[in-house]
Amino acid sequence: MTKALLLIDIQNGFCPRGNLPVAEGDAVVPVANRLIESGAYDLIVASQDWHPANHGSFASQHPGKKPFDMGELSGQPQVMWPDHCVQGTADAEFHPDLKTARIDYIQRKGENPAVDSYSAFRDNDKAALTGLSNWLKQKGVTVLDVMGLATDYCVKFSALDAVDMLPGVKVRLIADGCRGIDSKGVEEAIDAMRLAGIEITDSSSITA
Repeated sequence: MTKALLLIDIQNGFCPRGNLPVAEGDAVVPVANRLIESGAYDLIVASQDWHPANHGSFASQHPGKKPFDMGELSGQPQVMWPDHCVQGTADAEFHPDLKTARIDYIQRKGENPAVDSYSAFRDNDKAALTGLSNWLKQKGVTVLDVMGLATDYCVKFSALDAVDMLPGVKVRLIADGCRGIDSKGVEEAIDAMRLAGIEITDSSSITA
């Protein structure tokens, strides 16, 4: 059995004082570090939003649009986000307290300005793959635990894609290692993940 921990977008941009802060986003960092140091995992993987400055999901790229307005990108409804996690900026860096030295593989996403990438596995239009699923398959991963930011967007889409793209792999959500943007959206996301067969657990059950 090969266990992997997938840390979703634990970056400055999604933590307090970031450009797209998630409430209590930095509270997931101690949970991640505890799991990293627990010895429970064979592999530690992290995704990183890595947008070009002209990314199409940014409200600034659409005249008349404000952050959090709805628009369209790659033929799909799209939340217009504040500029965030722009390549090479401090906003895109991992949270400084995250134990990044223990990370075995970093999967960057959201680099194509024409389509957003909530999932660590593929773009939102499901056309282009990031390569993460192949890497996990090559490593023989049989259990994948997912946590990070934000529950109702990148965590949800990554976990659901893991179920879809890694047949036979047990996927679990570490609920106390996640924070979301909208409370109703978080509830719906957890329901969707549970419905897809994802086990909802918490870090204490893994580190006990």
